[in-house]
Formats: sequence, structure tokens, C-alpha cells
Amino acid sequence: MCFAALPAWALSLISDEETEVFLHQTLKPIFQASGTTFNPRNIYIVNDKALNAFVADGNNMFVTVGTLMNADSQNEISGVLAHETGHIEGGHLLRHKIQAREVQRVSLASMLLGGAAGIAAGRPDISIAAILGSQGSAMSNMLSYQVSEERSADEAAIKLLRRINQSPAGMLNFMKKIQRNNTLQGIEETSYCRTHPVTSERIAFLEKATKDSNAPTRGTEESTFARVKAKIYAYIEEPKNTFIRYPESDVSLPARYARTIAYFKQMKMPQATALVDGLIQEEPQNPYFYELKGQMAMETGNVREAVNIYQKALSLRPNSALFKLNLAQAMLENSPNPAEQQQIVDMLNQVLIYNPDSYAWILLSRAYGLQQNAAGYNYAAAEYSLQMHDIKLAKQQAEQALKSNPSSSLRLKLDDLMMRIKDEEKEMNKII
Repeated sequence: MCFAALPAWALSLISDEETEVFLHQTLKPIFQASGTTFNPRNIYIVNDKALNAFVADGNNMFVTVGTLMNADSQNEISGVLAHETGHIEGGHLLRHKIQAREVQRVSLASMLLGGAAGIAAGRPDISIAAILGSQGSAMSNMLSYQVSEERSADEAAIKLLRRINQSPAGMLNFMKKIQRNNTLQGIEETSYCRTHPVTSERIAFLEKATKDSNAPTRGTEESTFARVKAKIYAYIEEPKNTFIRYPESDVSLPARYARTIAYFKQMKMPQATALVDGLIQEEPQNPYFYELKGQMAMETGNVREAVNIYQKALSLRPNSALFKLNLAQAMLENSPNPAEQQQIVDMLNQVLIYNPDSYAWILLSRAYGLQQNAAGYNYAAAEYSLQMHDIKLAKQQAEQALKSNPSSSLRLKLDDLMMRIKDEEKEMNKII
């Protein structure tokens, strides 16, 4: 559990609404207990198997898939998030912004030289950007300041867990996992080259706190956690590993959920379809089972069926930005008529209000293209290019949009976009 003042685009992020909702439900009471402003948009899932979580500017919380896959309970996740919230309470981010400035400057320059990576083709659930490099000496100096801060974050976490009536037992268990993981990887915990103080000291502190606590060691959403853990594991790991962790003898819902995904990844569609249909029959109001079935239909070329299934998922969760994104993509692949084209444009603009996802800009550009709206087509393309840090291309596309007789509302958006492009140009010139 560490923290970093890094931009979100420097990470490989996974968007899964079911998991995000679980994390929101877990984090919200912790933030409320600390008096920290809670925004459900500010929590992210990082595609990294390491046991880690961190906070960044704007109270943004990042949790790795490794943490989700290796935790044994919601109580453990609560402990991790409480620790990171302790960093916010302690003002550690503000202190580290100056220390991180040199690291970010060198890293951003390296990224610009290497070029930004694109997003995964056809996958609105995964957005990949360049992984930042770092300068060893600058990073070492930065980490050397974290020893006392990690200790104070532990102390703050215990107080927060007490306020929400949760035991520190989960935090203790997770810390032991970090210790075992460090031992297996041969990590030497010296004074400078580590992100945590000596874990044996932290474990001793947490053991005492756990012994002194009578609070529950289980969260209120343990069943939900078991599902999202199985789901994440099945998507991240190879199917053979999923079948080992969730064998056919395990008939629990999380196990069947995981095996559905594993069979789907193997393209064993009869098995996957039978399992997902069983899940839907068991819980017909669960939108995430329809989401999975819609993805199965989409990726096997059954686009019309995917549209119908995604529409059902969206009807069960009408405010879901991710479901609207999925439905818009399916409709675009299904030769939409003019009325459907406008529905796609409307849905994607709603998605981008909630989450300016780079993939949504690509789909919106396509939708405007079908409508023969040159201004909208180039505007959406420019927004995407800017997110990919291709400032030159973004400027060219925005200027082309301005020449294409944009509507008054789109003109306002383009004016804002041009200001952001100019700001990016200024920042890049500072680095160069």
C-alpha cells in the first residue's frame, strides 16, 4: 500500500462497474468517517497483479487487481482503503508533490519520446496508456520520506476502522500477505529502497490493535466481494488457473461466475452459455449477468443479439455509463438507421459527461461520421487525440471541426478544447 502523485493516464486501468460499485460501497463510509469528500468517480482499478493501492491528487483512489484477487474478505479491502485514506488525512500527498515533480518531469519526457500506447481495440472496458518510466535516484529520495508517513497512515486507519465498526484483522491479514510476498520475491527492506517501513514492525502494531478490537471481522458486502473477486480473477488469469481455483465441484455462485468467463475465454460457448443462462435464471434482475452475456454475443459476432441483451442490462441499471458504452458499440456494428444513430450520439454524450473515456470518443466520432456531421466527427477525434497526448493531431482535428460549420453548442465545446490544447502546448514547451 503506497501512494503516488501520478496522472491517471500513466496507468493501465480496467473499468468494471460491478467491481467499482463494490469499491464505492466499501470506501464511502471510510471517507465519511475521515471527513473526506467522497466522489464515486474517483476510484480506479489498476491492471497490475501487485499487492498495492495508492491515492493521488484530488483524493483519487487506485486499487490493483492483485489486491482484489488476493484479499480474502471485504474487511481486508476496508483495511487497505482505510490506510490509503490515512495518507489523505495526513496531508502526505501535498508534501510529496514537490518531491515527485522531478520524477514526473523525467517520466513525462520519456513518455513523449517513446510515444503513447493505444487502447485495446474493440474493448471499451480496458483503457491502456503509456507506463511511465522513472529516474532511480529521484524515486529513491522520494521513497525515503515514506517511512514515518506509512506508520501514521496505519494509525489513522485503525481510528477510521473503529469509527465504521470494522476490525483491523483484515488489515493485519493483508499486511502478512505483503510480508510473505516480499519474502518470496527476495525484496530487501532497506531504509531507502522500499515503499513501506519494516513490515514486522507494522504487523506487531496491527496485532495489538486487532487484539484490542471487538468489531466484526467481516464486512456487510462479503458475498458481493466474493463475486467480484471471482470475476476479476477469471478475466485476468488463464482459464486453466481459474478452473483450479474454482473447480467444477464448487457450485457456489462466484465459482460458476468465474467458470462462465473461463469457458468464454476458451470460446467453449455451449458451456459458457449454459452457465450464464443459469446465473440469469437464478438472479433475473442482476444486470451484470446480462452484461456478460452481451459481451459473449458481441465477441462471437451475434451483434443483433448483443444489442438486445445490452438493452436489457441497461433497463435494469439505466444510469450505467458502461452499459451505455457497450450498447452504443453494439448498435454501431448493427447498421443503425438515422434514429438509432442519434440515439447512439445521445448515449455517448451522456457517457462522456460521467466519464470522459477515450474509447467513447472513438465511438462518438464514428457515430457523427455516420450522420455526415464533419464538425462533430473531427471534434470527437480531437478529444481522443488530446487524451492520447497527440497534441499536434488534436489541434489539426479541432481546427478542421471549426471550419465545418459547427452548431453553436459544439462551437462552445471546440473553444474549450482549443484552450485545453493551448494549455497542453505550454506544458510541453516547459518540459522541452
